[in-house]
Amino acid sequence: MSLIDAILLGILQGLTEFLPVSSSGHLEILSHILDVESEDNLAFSIVLHGGTVLSTIVVFRHQIWRLLRGLFRFEMNPETEYMLKIAVSLIPILIVGLFFKDDIESLFGGGLLFVGCMLLITSLLLLFASRRRSEGRMISYRDAFIIGIGQAVAVLPGLSRSGTTISTGLLLGDRREEVSKFSFLMVLIPIIGMNMLDLIGGDLGGESLSAGVLVGGFLSSFLVGMAACRFMIRIVNRGGLGWFALYCFVAGTAVVVWSLC
Repeated sequence: MSLIDAILLGILQGLTEFLPVSSSGHLEILSHILDVESEDNLAFSIVLHGGTVLSTIVVFRHQIWRLLRGLFRFEMNPETEYMLKIAVSLIPILIVGLFFKDDIESLFGGGLLFVGCMLLITSLLLLFASRRRSEGRMISYRDAFIIGIGQAVAVLPGLSRSGTTISTGLLLGDRREEVSKFSFLMVLIPIIGMNMLDLIGGDLGGESLSAGVLVGGFLSSFLVGMAACRFMIRIVNRGGLGWFALYCFVAGTAVVVWSLC
């Protein structure tokens, strides 16, 4: 893998981790185009996800600090309640990770046809969510769990995590501002946890990558991720998901046709 390949994959990771177009699906598509196997190199995958995790922390640093201060007062307050809702949202992904991890990983070898079909499903979700008028509700424990189910399902390659969780929250009638923030904060713990497990028990060997390639991938995913995260928050708040629904439809259709030809 060259430095240019790493930067391109990092840019794609930063964009698609936050935009509702599926980071896993687009990384698989670009890997086929560049003829590189980024997913086969665990170290590079961890670096890319580390960049987007850091970008999320930077964008939401004030909210995260406020939540942590409230949590460590060790009393029931709005911040503690919010953290409990995030904990509830993690139950489905925890179940999937514990009992269905191998089944999910096998789907990543399913080829581009599967990715294309999942992009089309993402398009439908975004279309329905863009037409749903928000009821202005705050996220309840029930809503948090249902959004968590969306996150668990979205581990499938080609099904956008942010698109699925945001669409789920909007379809439930929750406030747009709350849904976007909750969607991005709830993913921090699963990504950090999975990366820690990979660091402890994974094989970091594989293809030997230079420090420059790793740094290039990290910086590009971090910088682009910050911009994409802020942009996505504005898009959700303004109700502009319809354009992403159109993009996912076009991209999914193109990938399906390409796979069948």
